[in-house]
Amino acid sequence: MTLRIDWQPTVRAGTLFASAAVLAACMSVPLTASASTQTTQPAAAPAAPAVPQGPFQLPALPYAYDALSGVIDAQTMELHHQRHHGAQVTGLNTALANAPQLAGLSLEQLLARSSTLPPAIRNNAGGHWNHSVFWTIMAPEGARGEVSPALMAAITRDFGSLDGLRDQFRAASMNRFGSGWSWVVVGADGRLVVGSTPNQDNPLMDDSPLHGTPILGSDVWEHAYYLRYQNRRAAYVDAWWSLVNWGEVSRRYEAAVAGGAS
Repeated sequence: MTLRIDWQPTVRAGTLFASAAVLAACMSVPLTASASTQTTQPAAAPAAPAVPQGPFQLPALPYAYDALSGVIDAQTMELHHQRHHGAQVTGLNTALANAPQLAGLSLEQLLARSSTLPPAIRNNAGGHWNHSVFWTIMAPEGARGEVSPALMAAITRDFGSLDGLRDQFRAASMNRFGSGWSWVVVGADGRLVVGSTPNQDNPLMDDSPLHGTPILGSDVWEHAYYLRYQNRRAAYVDAWWSLVNWGEVSRRYEAAVAGGAS
């Protein structure tokens, strides 16, 4: 005897479409793109996702998500930029909506009074500033420029050589317990200093033990490298050095020495 079962779907088209939309959103795949199209298309120049209306916006990257893929893969860059940095911009705008006394202050002005800020504003302001700088001091091959003569003279004076600077920067990155950032800053006396800060702190904060004008900074949170390097921070730090946009770092150094905004 053959048992036959006739199955008729009872899900309405609208419900089925909504479920497909949710699944596609979770997979970060547009409904109009096939899987093969998604894997073969080069990463487009990224656009900043929408954030709640407020004084701060997520900047677009100055290159495509896959532009640094020799060192940092495209998926890491997209998640880092849109999810992590984007969440900090959203969090900052949301927190500032409940702090009218801080309306109109620039990001740098907020950081300069970080010791007086509630954690939601302090942490998100720091993260927004840190990441906004981070994207600009990396560049694809062919667009990284050269160390300017003025910056090279300062590096030689304060570290002996570019290798000496890199070694100190690596040590600062590796000695940062947990999550944080590594920095090269111009101190009040004009000399270059290497150091690190925890979490989303930075040297512009009034209560940071490392003070100065940052000209170079690297994110050593695990979300910056975990997909490719897992727990091997040293491998990430060594590879990351090859991405440094020396043209931008040189510009920031010269602006700091001249007393201008970077």
